[in-house]
Amino acid sequence: MKSPCEQVVWDILPSIRAAIAEALVKRGMAQKDVSELLGISPPAVSQYVSKKRGYNIEFGKEIKESISRLTDDLWEKKIDNPAKGICEICRMMRDDEDTCSPARCE
Repeated sequence: MKSPCEQVVWDILPSIRAAIAEALVKRGMAQKDVSELLGISPPAVSQYVSKKRGYNIEFGKEIKESISRLTDDLWEKKIDNPAKGICEICRMMRDDEDTCSPARCE
């Protein structure tokens, strides 16, 4: 059985990062720049963009909108560190019973 923290590390954070990385690359940001911005390796960005990892959670509308706003802010250089935004999205997902229910953590 996965603890909630394990679910965050193995499922939620990679899914959020994948969505942000994919959106930034689609807008034209280099994978290397995305990796530096998100604090992850270039191979991780490549795997996110090619959907080899980080795609085992389907986001609801509110989460998609939050990810989109964070991506916009990163793209427009309104913020240079996405950690606070990613943490807020993660909290939203953990509070959503459909995303992080005890049954999903098993």
